[in-house]
Amino acid sequence: MTQNILDTLQTGAVFADLAPLGLIAFSGEDTATYLQGQLTNDVRKLATGAAQYSGFCSPKGRLLASFLLWNQNGATYMQLAGDLQEAIQKRLSMFILRSKVKARDARSEIVRIGVAGKHAARLIEAILGVLPPTDMGVVHTPAGSVIRLAAERYQIITTPQSAAALSETLSRDASQIDYPIWQWLEIRAGIPTILPATQEQFVPQMVNFDLTNSVNFQKGCYTGQEIVARTQYLGKLKRRMYLVHSDSPAAPGDELYSADMEGQASGMIVNAQPAPNGGWDALAVIQISSADAHPIHLKSLDGARLAIEPLPYPLA
Repeated sequence: MTQNILDTLQTGAVFADLAPLGLIAFSGEDTATYLQGQLTNDVRKLATGAAQYSGFCSPKGRLLASFLLWNQNGATYMQLAGDLQEAIQKRLSMFILRSKVKARDARSEIVRIGVAGKHAARLIEAILGVLPPTDMGVVHTPAGSVIRLAAERYQIITTPQSAAALSETLSRDASQIDYPIWQWLEIRAGIPTILPATQEQFVPQMVNFDLTNSVNFQKGCYTGQEIVARTQYLGKLKRRMYLVHSDSPAAPGDELYSADMEGQASGMIVNAQPAPNGGWDALAVIQISSADAHPIHLKSLDGARLAIEPLPYPLA
């Protein structure tokens, strides 16, 4: 990634093919009830005009996957890390039992394009004629659907038949970027993606699910709910997710260290990507007491020191 990309984000727009992300479609009359009993967010609030972030936990309340959910054409779509799709689809299918629900690989059904930058909204409105009015809003049009992830980040959903023409139209006024740069934008937005290296490492609150409306504490039972609720109401959260910068390469699952932990790891990298001005930007779950009072180092106490930067939302 170069400085030119950063300049383009500030003065224009970029777009990325999101095909590397997995996509599972759930359909059938029991879909909402079934997913309600599995996921961290309240699926009943997932109207055709709204999307939401959510997660799937182990019985111990540790995240097995994180994803973006939306409804379209009678199905609920679950977008998650591509490396996790097969395992998560298989695991969720095990719990369907006699419910009238079917889960399918939906990657070939629709094309997903991420659009970001200062003029992203103007560009999408010019192409589709409409924009969602609020964050996590969804608008469906004959030419395609669009999810407003944030004020300057959107996801367009279209058919394979329309994708080539749409990409050509986008390319006239926006720069195409590689998928890792889109991942970097997600990191800067404070949106975590659970990957194979970080499965079962975090309860939802550790990766700020409670701050990004990705978990609902009033929805009732779901897998792992008891542990998640206990963390929220009975215990003091000891770890939070921070935005950090490193001069050395970082990778999901890398452990972090600080002098106060006496040799024990004080955190872990959730996601990491090269930054436009050099070094690496990352989301990292860190012991709050360590982050507040001690330097945090990558991989060992002698490793690169991490700089903690502000997230786009306040840490509670």
